[in-house]
Amino acid sequence: MSIRPLRALPLRLVLLAVPLATACHKPTAKSLFPEPARPVSPIVSSRYLNEDARDRVGEAETVMRLAGIAPGMWVADVGAGEGYYTVRLAPIVGRWGRVLAQDIVPETRDNLARRVERERLDNVAVKLGEPNDPMLPARSFDRVFLIHMYHEVQRPSEFLWHLRDSLKPGGSAVVVDADRPTDQHGTPPRLLICEFGAVGYKLKRFEPLPDSESYFAQFVAEGPKPRPQDIRICSA
Repeated sequence: MSIRPLRALPLRLVLLAVPLATACHKPTAKSLFPEPARPVSPIVSSRYLNEDARDRVGEAETVMRLAGIAPGMWVADVGAGEGYYTVRLAPIVGRWGRVLAQDIVPETRDNLARRVERERLDNVAVKLGEPNDPMLPARSFDRVFLIHMYHEVQRPSEFLWHLRDSLKPGGSAVVVDADRPTDQHGTPPRLLICEFGAVGYKLKRFEPLPDSESYFAQFVAEGPKPRPQDIRICSA
């Protein structure tokens, strides 16, 4: 799989160059997936915190170190917003690595595409996803980042069910969220582990982040995916 240099593409078509047939989206009836038994936070802004403030506490540096980001990796930044992680991942994965920045808000996606073009990040592509399906290409990513956005996912079981297919063998999903209720823009760790576990993920690493109420959690997929109707509901 390869990505053409982004500067050769029109701004609104800064997308991962893979056939549509390889995307993870499947025509599964949404009614088969359980609704979460807990509140879902609304999307209030594409900006989580000022980037300088996040850099002062070393957030991105710490998260990328814990996640084991290295040159040549393929990383998806889901719910990328203004691209805080996207632009910091790009130089680390380097020339032979790739970053796919995804968001579900068209205006946010377009603004991020302009930032990618402005900063000449030739190893970054930008994509529009769906609320309950990140629409990532299959078997493509060493890491999928879900940073301060998991509490906004409307139907977590469906979202995680689709996301599993995007991971390479040995790949993992990385979550950063605040340890507070889901209607207060966070996810309690026990609930997070339960919801991932219900779709066949196993917790690989958990670390509180310094100078923050947030935490780092890393999950790997094990065994077959459950049938949507067999996914258990986790209670908050």
